[in-house]
Amino acid sequence: MNKFSKRFTLDGPAGKMECMLDLPEGAPRGIALVAHPHPLYGGTMENKVTQTLARTFVTLGYATARFNFRGVGQSEGEHDRGHGEVDDMAFMMEHMLAQYPGLPVALSGFSFGTFVQSQLHARLVNEGKPDAIERMVLVGTAAGKWPLPNVPEDTILIHGELDDTITLQMVFDWARPQEIPVIVIPGADHFFHKRLNPIKNLVLQMWRRDN
Repeated sequence: MNKFSKRFTLDGPAGKMECMLDLPEGAPRGIALVAHPHPLYGGTMENKVTQTLARTFVTLGYATARFNFRGVGQSEGEHDRGHGEVDDMAFMMEHMLAQYPGLPVALSGFSFGTFVQSQLHARLVNEGKPDAIERMVLVGTAAGKWPLPNVPEDTILIHGELDDTITLQMVFDWARPQEIPVIVIPGADHFFHKRLNPIKNLVLQMWRRDN
């Protein structure tokens, strides 16, 4: 993405993990982990929404890591219906905290990636670490597709008006009991074709306003 981006490999729970690290120009102010859409339907860490989220966090000054889920690209292993993918994201979080100790951690994901990140957050809460995550950004939230636990009330939820993969109603039904607002991008489908810039602009505005 920029001259400070680099590919690297980790020895993860199921074998090699093909990873990408994107760094800001100055010293990072935080760590961001970005999760890509469903690997069985073409999802990779090069997905345009995933890249947009990574660029957004780099702009905010975060050391941003993403990786190909099991069986995607050069990552070893097989798709594990989200269970192993959560293990891998937790492993990445531990790796990044070892590289950048003491920095806050943000979780972000698109589509299937929102399931992985929400499950990781729930795991941390169950482990007695409710404050381990600074904030979450979920785009094309996979409500109704996979079991999504509750997320923090300051989570940024962004969805496309014309999404017919995960309908707005499905997201509203999940978010309503939690009283979390859903930001709707007019004219956007599930993959936000020609609607990527609003994602970046919204996250930048809300992050800078609230943090």
